[in-house]
Amino acid sequence: MERTVLSSDTVKAEALCLGFSACGLAPAEPLPPVHAAEFRRWIDEGRHGEMDYLTRHAGLRQDPCRLVEDARTVVSVALNYYPDFRWPAGSYRLARYACGRDYHDVVKAKLRQLMLRLGLEEGADGRVFCDTAPVDERYWAVRCGLGWRGRNGQLILPGAGSYFFLGELVLLLPADRYDGPVRGRCGSCRRCVEACPAGALVGDGTMDARRCLSYLTIERRGPLPSGVGRQMGHCIYGCDRCAEVCPWNRFARPATEEDFRPREALLSMTPAAWKELTEEDYRSLFRGSAVKRAKYEGLMRNIRAVAAEEEESSL
Repeated sequence: MERTVLSSDTVKAEALCLGFSACGLAPAEPLPPVHAAEFRRWIDEGRHGEMDYLTRHAGLRQDPCRLVEDARTVVSVALNYYPDFRWPAGSYRLARYACGRDYHDVVKAKLRQLMLRLGLEEGADGRVFCDTAPVDERYWAVRCGLGWRGRNGQLILPGAGSYFFLGELVLLLPADRYDGPVRGRCGSCRRCVEACPAGALVGDGTMDARRCLSYLTIERRGPLPSGVGRQMGHCIYGCDRCAEVCPWNRFARPATEEDFRPREALLSMTPAAWKELTEEDYRSLFRGSAVKRAKYEGLMRNIRAVAAEEEESSL
């Protein structure tokens, strides 16, 4: 007999077998009007910077059924990426999430395996998503009970921290049981807000991308604003400052996913080698990496900004 209902227990068990750290399910329903209004206000205030794709597809983000017609269930998963290595002292570094293989590919591949294990067919029974479509991933992770949105906007898993990639299945089948949100546990802590070198965090779970170092060093094209090189420190791609001070990340454990381990060639790069990086070196070093998002020109711009600040401070 053809199956008509998903077993929540089976979905979660199979997800854990594939290496996901958390999994939850929720009905595929439109986002609450208050959530849509908050997002629209954030856009209207220009706090999304130059990320125009957020405005083009704002409507799709508000209802999973506009992405997958007749969807009944959203499955949200989290995959640990916390690295088990340390950058050599004095070296330039990348944000932790960007050190291994492109997470879009890794998470999507695992989600496709999950569909197969559940006896489902991609396309016929639903779709796979990981940060490449207008899906409000943190909303669905919260709605599915994986964790809560911290003051820095990142999803925090209880007893595990925030070093996780998120992904979703939007499926046509209903489930026998759905999960609900968990209570936020940031309390009065504002360490992430205070640690942000650019003052980008508002403290209510939102931020101003125009100040955020991750946005400026990855998404923004053209010259960096004055003073950004000083704020970057030794990080030439992204920023982990708000996560590094989060008390919940003391529970972070090294990821076991081999694809997230950095290549030895990356760890052996010296500041001098970064400054002399050619476009051919860049393509070789970051083949299959999320760092390609910034393009060669963007990465070299970041390197020059950090190097210039080092030279100035040494005078």
